[in-house]
Amino acid sequence: MTLLQTKTHRLAWPIMATALVVSWSSGFVGIRYASENADVMLVLFWRTLMSGLILLPFALLIGARISGRALIQQMAFGVAMMFLYLGGFALAIGQRVPTGLVALISDLVPLAIAALSQPVLGHRLTRRQWIGTSLGVTGVLIVSLDSLTLGTAPAWAYLLTVASMMVLALATVVQKRMGTINMPIHQSLCIQCLTAAILFAACAEWNGGLMPPLDARFGFGTAWLVLFSTFFCYGTYYASLRIYTASQVSSVIYLSPPVTMLWGWSMFGEPLSTAMFLGLAVTLFGVWFTSSRSAASTDFELSQQHIG
Repeated sequence: MTLLQTKTHRLAWPIMATALVVSWSSGFVGIRYASENADVMLVLFWRTLMSGLILLPFALLIGARISGRALIQQMAFGVAMMFLYLGGFALAIGQRVPTGLVALISDLVPLAIAALSQPVLGHRLTRRQWIGTSLGVTGVLIVSLDSLTLGTAPAWAYLLTVASMMVLALATVVQKRMGTINMPIHQSLCIQCLTAAILFAACAEWNGGLMPPLDARFGFGTAWLVLFSTFFCYGTYYASLRIYTASQVSSVIYLSPPVTMLWGWSMFGEPLSTAMFLGLAVTLFGVWFTSSRSAASTDFELSQQHIG
């Protein structure tokens, strides 16, 4: 391997991790714009519908023929990773669960994936990785400390946020276990988006109809959600899962709350706090500690032993 190839290989993960966390946190920006004058379920319907329709011709014309079994599998993951995950959090917010608490619970996905990786994938996490994961959780708690309130939502709404988070974590490790992650991304994402769109359509129709408001905010927010928060984010997420372990990929999601606050500061003038910078520093260290070369190498060796 040449020196240039070695440097490129070493830079691959930092570049993909940065792209993932920026695009993952960008969803809040699109939702804020698009849902200004529209129901959240309506926003999610148009997001998934437009994403699926744009990908449809590519899914049909490029790549291997999709078997009936693969279609059913991806539809199931569409229900889990799009409808239940995104819709669950949207419904919880609609029931007045504080958004700070929802964001905190959603960003505990990496901890759930780490816990599920051993029984489902056989990936035994090292002590170093558990320490890094704990640091990531600590950073998220610091960042979210000021916004944590219980609110007045019904008890089931709080349980719904936890259930939605666990659905995404379980679906992630099951995809890795079944090997369905190897389907071309444009095909799997197309199937998942269109499946979720059908279910979100039913929810939006129940809440008032499918006609979107004809204003610039909804248009910009939907375009942002489709191009950046769906295509770029999910594409980077699935591409990363093909190359790296589930625990390593999910560890960078801990950076979502502080990066989301940076989005809010730069685009909406929202204030920053000392707690945010402290939490960001702790989270960055935890992510580095979890996915540094020695931890990644150990995780890779364990996964290879499991495969063998």
